[in-house]
Amino acid sequence: MAARAIWKGELKLASTKIPVKLYSAVTDCSVRFHILDDKHLMRVKQHMVDPDNGEEVGNQEIQKGFEVEPGKFVILTDEDLKSLEPEPSREIEIAEFVPPEKISQQWYERPYYLGPDGDESAYFALAEALEKRGREGIAHWVMRNKPYVGALRAQDGYLVLVTLRNANEVISAKDLPKPAGREPSKKELDMAEHLVSLLEGEFNPADFKDEYRERVMEFIARKAKGRAPRLTAVKSKRKTTSLDSVLAKSIAAVRKEKRAA
Repeated sequence: MAARAIWKGELKLASTKIPVKLYSAVTDCSVRFHILDDKHLMRVKQHMVDPDNGEEVGNQEIQKGFEVEPGKFVILTDEDLKSLEPEPSREIEIAEFVPPEKISQQWYERPYYLGPDGDESAYFALAEALEKRGREGIAHWVMRNKPYVGALRAQDGYLVLVTLRNANEVISAKDLPKPAGREPSKKELDMAEHLVSLLEGEFNPADFKDEYRERVMEFIARKAKGRAPRLTAVKSKRKTTSLDSVLAKSIAAVRKEKRAA
């Protein structure tokens, strides 16, 4: 299936502008169900109702309110919200270039591909320059009435734009509670390091599948054919408390698998 552009704009680097198209780099494959009437198997609709008397509330009677304290709301009209929207723009402005390691993984949110939209030479020159310099650009842009911050990077000769979370959404590791237990022993550290070395390998994206979705879709396919699939419970792993025993069992299991292979 060919990728379809969802937005157009221009990359702005100082006085240079490069026309680009934005494409989604990921797709949502979640299983979605319709809500049906149990008696007639017809789709049902959700309505807003008054919790006190159960009467339906029409759209024209609904207001948006932000609770500032229990039971006290600030009402915002559509005009209020419209006036607060950022200025429309088609520019993706690059503020600066930074080393990738300066951006922690928890800041990254959703990836998009940027494709050329006319000036291909400038586009691919920028992609090559980012790869050679090993840098990511900090980008600011407005899309569909919402401001975004992102990281511009090169990948396989093309440009990728990853939206970044805002500062108030990212929790620092410094905010985590400090460990209260004992420090791991040298034996445990050596075993952990040995286990990591045994499990070294290559990243294979094909190994990552939504097993739950596959089971649900297979179950649906069998039911659609009038069959009654047998349900098997997913086994849970037994818990162990000793760290060194866990590591020892893991190392033994890995060695056994490698001998069998």
